[in-house]
Amino acid sequence: MPTRPLFTAPESVFLVPFDGSFHLENTSTSPPDEDRRHPKKRLKVAERQLDDLQRLLLANKTWSLLLVFQGMDASGKDSTIRAVMSGISPTGCQVFNFKRPTRTELAHDFLWRTSRSLPERGRIGIFNRSQYEEVLVVRVHPEILESQRLPYKADSDEFWNERLESIRNQEQHLARNGVAILKFWLNISKDEQKDRFLSRLDEPRKNWKFNPDDVAERQHWDRYMHAYEEALNATSRPWAPWYAIPADSKPYMRAAIAEIIVRSLSSLNLRYPEPDATALVGFGEAREKLQEE
Repeated sequence: MPTRPLFTAPESVFLVPFDGSFHLENTSTSPPDEDRRHPKKRLKVAERQLDDLQRLLLANKTWSLLLVFQGMDASGKDSTIRAVMSGISPTGCQVFNFKRPTRTELAHDFLWRTSRSLPERGRIGIFNRSQYEEVLVVRVHPEILESQRLPYKADSDEFWNERLESIRNQEQHLARNGVAILKFWLNISKDEQKDRFLSRLDEPRKNWKFNPDDVAERQHWDRYMHAYEEALNATSRPWAPWYAIPADSKPYMRAAIAEIIVRSLSSLNLRYPEPDATALVGFGEAREKLQEE
């Protein structure tokens, strides 16, 4: 463990502890009663702040920001990414959606496909699903491991602990090299997911979102919750924190996430680069030439 992490997680009631003490029964899928007011106004304020901070990030080019979104189907990953990032410049942002691995991706280790998509310095990278699928959906459906052609028998507690260790080690390496990592688990209730599935069936403009396989996955809800609890406990660290965000209210969830991102970028103390003496001389020469035209 590094003695001085480059990036330290902002405090939040939703921050997953770093000591492995996170328990699902102690979390809520609904916003705190005292904190429900004006989520849309809060989001607008955060959007303006995020726009300014992204410009600083892009100009500074010493840090990058990686945002990881995980959650059950219909938890609001797509709409939250769209809402929270709507005010920033697309030139400084990259979004990747990781679904079923391709044949090429399966020919590499499980971290390869997400490693290729990490954000460059000065940019914000967004993972809609991520390497964590390998310790979530694959853990719930270990038969998927057969397609990965591993040189040993997998699907033991030791195997999953090793995968979590690999993720944890990679995130620490990235943090040491200037990647600020924020991970959001969109904590939706089973009842709310049901209502959103029904909405997708009832509203023609949402039909395209519906996948019958998503309903089948509800039968594995408890196993998914166990996998999430294990993953969050094993990989929430000061330099790569998890936040368990109540997801039954989309407006509240979006505001809470946006505010955490703003606090995180603000903590980096970004500044616009200042020109050195040589650059200032060049500025003067360029100004003279422009004025002579």
